[in-house]
Parts: sequence; structure tokens; C-alpha cells
Amino acid sequence: MTQAADQMRTRRQAFAAPGSLLDKVVRVLAIGLPALVGMIAAMMVITPLSPRGDISFLLDRNKVAIAEDRLRVDRAMYRGQDTRGRPYSLMAGEAVQQSRAVQIVQLEDLSARILLDEGPAILNAASGSYDIESEQVSVPGMVRFFAADGYQMAARNVVIDLPSRTLTGRGRVSGAVPAGSFSANHIRADLANRTLLLSGDAKLTMVPGQLRVPSAMR
Repeated sequence: MTQAADQMRTRRQAFAAPGSLLDKVVRVLAIGLPALVGMIAAMMVITPLSPRGDISFLLDRNKVAIAEDRLRVDRAMYRGQDTRGRPYSLMAGEAVQQSRAVQIVQLEDLSARILLDEGPAILNAASGSYDIESEQVSVPGMVRFFAADGYQMAARNVVIDLPSRTLTGRGRVSGAVPAGSFSANHIRADLANRTLLLSGDAKLTMVPGQLRVPSAMR
């Protein structure tokens, strides 16, 4: 073996000898690496519990169902049937229900479509409220009724019962039909049979032999 090889072996033996730099590094790593692994494991356990910018939570669907926050729906639709099984639909641009326990829904830009013997008819109003249980629509302002056969009517401050196809006045009401105009303290209209029952200071102005569309409908 050459002299150069002997010198190289001697240097390697000295580098690995007890008390050398390599021996010290190995001792430090033997102690430090397990400690570092323990620290990393602890951080993995603790980190999910630390505060963050976003919050995660679980909802109990039973508690959510009785939450008091109001429910708001755009372009809402309610469907049902009248006493003869004919379908009707009630649509609104916006529907707001204060809570699930409250059966009254506040409607904006509402439109009801009902089916009569002569064909479909439409009820329009700017706003109103819908009682889900009784299936009645209350309109404090103007409501307009259009039937497929050309019959039209306008009235204020009324309640429309969708199952019975009737319109009932609450307080002073006024309106118009193709043949004239009317006002009364109370009104009950059968939309299917085109009949009006006025009571309490009732006034009816008719145009004999002439059917016209009232100005409120134009």
C-alpha cells in the first residue's frame, strides 16, 4: 500500500475517532432529532385550535328550522287547488316570511293565475300578504282581475280566497267592471260567476248597453 493511501486512511480514522467533530455532530443529532420530531407533532395537534381568519361551525337543522331570522325568496311561487280541484299558482317578485312559525308571507309584485270554466284568469297587485294556511291573499292597494273572455275588474282593499275564487272587501272598497264603477263598505265577488254583492253605502254607476274598460285598468 502506498504512502498516500496510508495518509488518507489515517485522516479518516482521526475524523471518526471518539471526541472528534463527527462524533460530536452525531451526538447532537441523536438528541436533537427526536426533540424536533416531538415539537412538530405537538404543533400539528395545537395549530388547528389556534384562532384563524375564518370560522368553521356546525348547524343543528332542528335549531335552524325554528330560527327567528326572516326568510326571503326572490321570484317565489306557491301552488294549490281550488275546491273543485282546479290548479292555481301565486307568484311574487319577492316573498318575505318573518319566521317558519309565522304563516303570513309578505309579497311584492304579485300575480295569481287561476283556472275558470272560460279559461285562465290573472290577478295582479303591487304588494300584498299571503296566508299559507288559509290560502288567502290580502291586498291593501289596487288589485286587477283579467279573465280570458275579456272580463276585467279592479278593486282596492280586498281579500282573495284562492280555493273558492272569491274576492271580499275589508273596509271601504271601490272598483270598476266593464259596464261601470262601484263603491261600498263591503263587497263579495264571485270571480268565476262574475257576480258582485255590494253592501253598506253601496254606489254603482252603470252605462246601459255599453261595456268599457275602466281608466284604472288602462
